[in-house]
Amino acid sequence: MYIAMNRFRIVKGQEAAFERIWAARDTHLNEVPGFVEFHLLRGPEAEDHTLYVSHTIWESATHFEGWTRSEAFRKAHANAGKTRQGIYQGPPRFEGFDAVQTITRQPA
Repeated sequence: MYIAMNRFRIVKGQEAAFERIWAARDTHLNEVPGFVEFHLLRGPEAEDHTLYVSHTIWESATHFEGWTRSEAFRKAHANAGKTRQGIYQGPPRFEGFDAVQTITRQPA
């Protein structure tokens, strides 16, 4: 399993706009082999921003890399720069992780 995360610092007061942008976008993730799950997470608030993280789970790093080179990726990110004005404090920060241990809940 591979987890791809982008951290976004969102200007205070722009949280609802940021969440609307993400809710309305067409991700095209379901078109890509190896995609497992996506989450948009709202994190702690600082004095000048709120932290958000996009959290995507993939079967492997190779599948994620395939996504970044795919037509689906280009379609999903076609308008990304147009929505940043006044919402983002700088570009997102990417972090990728290979799972070394996984524990899942067992049925009762």
